[in-house]
Amino acid sequence: MSASRTFSKALRSPMARQLVTPAVQRRTFVAAAGLVRASAVASARSAPVARQQTRGVKTIDFAGSKEDVYERADWPIEKLQEYFKNDTLALIGYGSQGHGQGLNLRDNGLNVIIGVRKDGKSWKDAIQDGWVPGKNLFEVDEAISKGTIIMNLLSDAAQSETWPAIKPQITKGKTLYFSHGFSPVFKDLTKVEVPTDVDVILCAPKGSGRTVRSLFKEGRGINSSFAVYQDVTGHAKEKAIAMGVAIGSGYLYETTFEKEVMSDLYGERGCLMGGIHGMFLAQYEVLRERGHSPSEAFNETVEEATQSLYPLIGKYGMDWMFDACSTTARRGAIDWTPKFKDALKPVFNDLYNSVVTGQETKRSLEYNSQPDYREKYEKELEEIRNLEIWQAGKAVRALRPENQ
Repeated sequence: MSASRTFSKALRSPMARQLVTPAVQRRTFVAAAGLVRASAVASARSAPVARQQTRGVKTIDFAGSKEDVYERADWPIEKLQEYFKNDTLALIGYGSQGHGQGLNLRDNGLNVIIGVRKDGKSWKDAIQDGWVPGKNLFEVDEAISKGTIIMNLLSDAAQSETWPAIKPQITKGKTLYFSHGFSPVFKDLTKVEVPTDVDVILCAPKGSGRTVRSLFKEGRGINSSFAVYQDVTGHAKEKAIAMGVAIGSGYLYETTFEKEVMSDLYGERGCLMGGIHGMFLAQYEVLRERGHSPSEAFNETVEEATQSLYPLIGKYGMDWMFDACSTTARRGAIDWTPKFKDALKPVFNDLYNSVVTGQETKRSLEYNSQPDYREKYEKELEEIRNLEIWQAGKAVRALRPENQ
C-alpha cells in the first residue's frame, strides 16, 4: 500500500480526525514613599542588560550564566526571503500553532503551503484565513511531496498515529521541523523514529499559536527556543534560527529537543496551568469556607492577581511588584514565600520525575488516542466552567470598565 493511501486511511480514523484539528489599575495601597522609590528604580530594572554583540549573536548574562541570544534584527525580511528563496515550507496541521506560524510565514513573503485533510475543520479554517485550495492549500501527501521543509505541527498524539504514513515521504534533501520535542524524544512511546539522512530542527514559541500571531501583528514577536536534533547538511542550526525568525520570534535561545520537551511538559502542568489553577482553587475554597462571599473570594484570589499584580511582575519583576505594594502586604508575602516553596517543591520534584520517566507522555498518548477523547475532554472543561470560582469570575469580568 502506498504511503499516500496509508496516510489518508490514518486520517479517516476517528482519533486522527479529532487530533489533526487541533496600563494596570493597582488596588493595593501604595505609600507615597514607595511610589517614589518604585519610579526611581523602574527604569533601571527594566533597562536592557549589558550585552556584547559578536557576529550577530548577543551574549547576555542571565543571573551569572552567559547565554547566546539570537535576535530578529539579525534576520531582516529581505535576508529571510533570500535565504528561503528555493524552499517550499509545507506546514502540516492547522491548529493553534499552524494558524499562527503559517500566517506569519505568509506575511513574511515566504513560499508556504498548508497540508490538512480535505474538507475537514482545519481545511475550512485555512480557507477562512485566505489559503487557496490547489495554490497553497493541499491534502497532506501532496503538501509533503511539494515541500522542502516539512513542518510537522500536528498534535503530539496525531504525530504518533500518522508517522508510519509520513516517514517514507521525508526523503533525503528535505528538512523535518517540529515545534515540540515530544515525538522524537519519547520515540519509544510515540514510535516517531526520524530518518537518518535529513536535518531535524525545532523552534518552540513560548506561547500559544494565537499569541505567536498577535505579537507578530503588533510588531513585537514572541520569544522562542530552537534546537537541532540531527545535522546532516552542516547548516541545521542556521536554518533553525532563520525559521524561528520567519515564524514570528522576536528573539531565540538555544536548547536541545530533550530540554525543550522536559521543561515544556513540566511548566504547563506546574506554574503555567495546572499548578496555578490548583492554587487558585485552594485559596478560593478556604475563603468561601471561612465565610467570604464569592465576589470577594474571586477578587482576592484571581482578579487582583491577573489584573493588578501579575502584569507588574511581567513588566518589571517580582521585587518591583513587592516594592510597589503596601508595607503590610510586602511583609506578609516575604514571610510566607519560603513556607509555600517548602510545601510545593516536593510536588514539583514528583512532577519532573513523572515527565522524565515518560509517565506524562504515556498518559497523554493513551488519553488523547481514545475515540471519544473530545467528548471526555469537553466534559472535563464543562466541570471547570461550572465551578463556583469561574462562575463568579464571569460576573466579575463583566463589571470591568472595558466590558461595559
